[in-house]
Amino acid sequence: MSVAAARPAPWQKATAALPGPLAVVDLDAFEANARDLLARAQGTPIRVASKSLRVRSLIERALATPGFAGVMAYSVAEALWLVECGVEDVLLGYPSVDRAALGRLVSEPRARARITLMVDDVAQVALVERALMRAGSPAGPPVQVCLDIDAGLRVGPVHVGPRRSPVRDVTDAVELAWAVERTGRLRVRGVMFYEGQVAGVGEAGVRGPVVRAMKRASLAQLAERRPTIVAALQAELGRTLLVNGGGSGSLADTVADPTITEVTAGSGLYCPTLFDHYEAFTPRPAAYFGLDVVRRPTDRIATAFSGGYIASGPAGADRLPTPLDGGTYLSTEGAGEVQTPLRYRGVAPAVGDRVWFRHAKAGEMMERFDVLHLVRDGRIEDSVPTYRGESRTFG
Repeated sequence: MSVAAARPAPWQKATAALPGPLAVVDLDAFEANARDLLARAQGTPIRVASKSLRVRSLIERALATPGFAGVMAYSVAEALWLVECGVEDVLLGYPSVDRAALGRLVSEPRARARITLMVDDVAQVALVERALMRAGSPAGPPVQVCLDIDAGLRVGPVHVGPRRSPVRDVTDAVELAWAVERTGRLRVRGVMFYEGQVAGVGEAGVRGPVVRAMKRASLAQLAERRPTIVAALQAELGRTLLVNGGGSGSLADTVADPTITEVTAGSGLYCPTLFDHYEAFTPRPAAYFGLDVVRRPTDRIATAFSGGYIASGPAGADRLPTPLDGGTYLSTEGAGEVQTPLRYRGVAPAVGDRVWFRHAKAGEMMERFDVLHLVRDGRIEDSVPTYRGESRTFG
């Protein structure tokens, strides 16, 4: 289903006196997206992906909504900070070699109880062991870890999906689990299967049928591999494990597997432009930023201040922010570090006017702003700091 048509910014008047660049989140859309995620999760708890929000007050707002439980963080230092702020369950989405942060984690019993590290290699396990030794083997609960299992589609020698974990099959998973358990100080809490080739790939244009076929094949293969690996691990370890999977684009498909105990979502709360072309749901754009026009080289070109907020991933036009007023980028300049010229079919906006954009990805936009304005019904309900605004930059 296609994204809802862009509408004029109803908060334009309320934010007119604020200097640009500035960022807003439409709370009505944010909350509607949360309800949609919960409906698609069908009762399976949703872990909030902090990298896709990067605004602590919005993470807390999501966690206060029944059905959302826990945070998936992207940095050990971030996880420690979130625990200090009161978050009770933080699962790392990625391995870490941050020795200073690992040293802090193993030295704090509360952090060890609330934070689960992600590993996919014995070298990462050894780093945690060394952190414990350097800290003097402090008393406390076992350091919890989650095993990252490759969830890509394999067709012969071809791999489709994120190149994340080298752990592919039952043998790989059991060997890594025992490498964790034999330390006596680390404990396997769960496993994660992130099917990024299903959760994070849109279905727009001529490639849509191919993408949909790839997703069906991926899900069919995972429906066999995931339960087999989980069952083997639980039999070896003698306990039930947390099983995490999915992303905003694949919740309904992921929870169809009864092996799954929780799913993760974050981008689906903001719905950036990369989420505009999914069959599974209709996104409601919630996050926007505004740039002020500072000059007009011609009657049909307006140049806005700043705006080079390019999304990560393979370079391409789909990684550029999207102007809401019909402006298009100049091929010779694109979205610039200090200025962004836009071409219009008709008369361009005047000097002092504001142009609104949507970012291609979710949380990355928030790294550009220190304050986020939460808007509802054309008014500012609150203004809150982003991670950057709280002087927290975790990478």
